[in-house]
Amino acid sequence: MTYAKAGVNIDKKSSSISALVEHLSYKRKGMGRPIDLPGHFTGLIDFGDYALTLCTDGVGTKLLVADALKKWDTVGIDCIAMNVNDTICVGSEPIAFVDYIAIDEPNEKITSEVGKGLEAGARLSNMTIVGGEIAVLPELVRGFDLAGTCLGMVKKNEIITGDRVRPGDALVGLPSSGIHSNGLTLARKIFERNHIGYRDRVKGLGRSVGLELLEPTVIYVKQVLKVVDKFDVRGMANITGGGLRNLIRLKKGVGFEVTDLIRVPPIFSVMQKLGNVTDKEMYQIFNMGMGYCLVVPEDEAAAVARAAGNGAKVVGRATKGDSIKVPELGLKYSKY
Repeated sequence: MTYAKAGVNIDKKSSSISALVEHLSYKRKGMGRPIDLPGHFTGLIDFGDYALTLCTDGVGTKLLVADALKKWDTVGIDCIAMNVNDTICVGSEPIAFVDYIAIDEPNEKITSEVGKGLEAGARLSNMTIVGGEIAVLPELVRGFDLAGTCLGMVKKNEIITGDRVRPGDALVGLPSSGIHSNGLTLARKIFERNHIGYRDRVKGLGRSVGLELLEPTVIYVKQVLKVVDKFDVRGMANITGGGLRNLIRLKKGVGFEVTDLIRVPPIFSVMQKLGNVTDKEMYQIFNMGMGYCLVVPEDEAAAVARAAGNGAKVVGRATKGDSIKVPELGLKYSKY
């Protein structure tokens, strides 16, 4: 199976984004003008000595698993995580958040449970949820959709752009908690085509399929900002949709070689076997156990991994060229 066969063609998605962005040329002048950093994980806005950052994302079809299990108390964590983990990629600290729920009919049980997760995510990020919107759209949505927008701030002279990344720098990986909130369409189709329900157990997993898929996305904010404060972090990438290809976004002319993979959580191995999915597809769709990466000088790498803790380790290095390679698996990615 592939993501495209499951219904999501990432190449067509990229071309659709390009078709939209080609019309977005107007730029504000003066205070609040944009700081140009194309292709990065968050937008930046000039605000005097500081830059404000702004990004938006949602939970995706993980919500269908939550609906099936009638368990909505963790998807708010995912919504926060998908945004704040992008925010910190430039060294920005998340400070405020707004959520958006589109729902077919008002449902206090669902919104109450979603609120619990949003609150937990805000606490883990040290961030205030300052507002939001619930739109009742019975003719437009079935069930509900959850998304949010994060505001962050960073001193302009401390923005981490990836420009200082050099061949020979080390790549430090931070473990994921599982599938996070990407590739759920492929994951769901794999289990569906094997007639495996979300309440079912399969060999290799310690709990039901649904609970494995609903495991909340790790929020890396405190862990990463602690490292950024103490070490020379030259670039960072949130390993979300696109898998290892996210690393290509850091700097043109520099690639990466991943030589010591983080242990792959069982959920990925189970899905790969059930769906007969290639390694190349798995590592360009899922995080495969590595949810976040930092690029640091080689001589600081071991100390960075110790400071980050929670299973962080040196996984590879920066190289010349624009490709991402995993020699152990014979993989090479050359575009995002």
